[in-house]
Amino acid sequence: MEIFKQITANNIELKEYPFLKELAMEAYLIENEDILKLDNENFADIVVLDAEIALKGGRKTSKRDGRIDILAKYGMDYLSIVELKIGEINEEALKQLEDYLKVSDTIIQKHPDFWTENENSPNWIGVLVGTSISSSLQEKLQNGYTTESGIPIAGMTIRRFKGQQSEIFVITDTYFKYNYTSRDFSKFEFKDSIYNKSRLVNKVIKEYVEQNPTIIYAELEAKFPQYLQGSHGVFSTYENAKEIFDRTGHKRYYIKPNEIIKLSDSTISTCTQWGFGNIEKFIDHVNNFSENKIENI
Repeated sequence: MEIFKQITANNIELKEYPFLKELAMEAYLIENEDILKLDNENFADIVVLDAEIALKGGRKTSKRDGRIDILAKYGMDYLSIVELKIGEINEEALKQLEDYLKVSDTIIQKHPDFWTENENSPNWIGVLVGTSISSSLQEKLQNGYTTESGIPIAGMTIRRFKGQQSEIFVITDTYFKYNYTSRDFSKFEFKDSIYNKSRLVNKVIKEYVEQNPTIIYAELEAKFPQYLQGSHGVFSTYENAKEIFDRTGHKRYYIKPNEIIKLSDSTISTCTQWGFGNIEKFIDHVNNFSENKIENI
């Protein structure tokens, strides 16, 4: 098991800049939701949905109500309860998170707008975030820990630093082992490279445009019908994608310079919202006409 590590720092002098309260950590993670990515496969595209959600009967072991720190969504397949701790995440924190996950379905019953992707119930994952981790919890998570009902648990330690020009830098270590199955459609091979769901779509569309440099938006849309993805479409104009991000703070499309795709009449952004069902449609569609087949590995 390798630790998934993210380090966002350059070769400059850094000073420890710790979170003083859980609410400060919560606010920072909401504003910088990408920090909560767990890997480069199923759990790379994250959207924070809400915070400080009351959960009646959430602490079953202590017969008390609970409060969820952060509710997030990974791609189109998973909802996540994120439990934050200033200090160590340990067995006690794990027990609290497991209590919340036992009644997670009540969240959707009370807030149905949190899950509108399909008519099936969401898959759940629990995430513990703290500034350190106990050795016993670290061992559990690195071995691939799940609850009694099969919900996977991830742990993350986060350290924050301030640079000489007041820049903020964050170092995270993620402890997570997920046993992927063919149903996950988590890794794909296309032209001898490996991609996750949303990156696969971005690469395939880029490749097709490179082979057809004069193509316009309407022609590309006819080749890759928007229904393959669903409500968001396979791609949209960059202007629309940027407007959605500016208005909501959530990235429904890739909008970085190296991610956008230039057509002869416009610039487009491919959608990041891909799950088990719609990625199958996309792959089947591409494999029906392309010589370069996509393989699920």
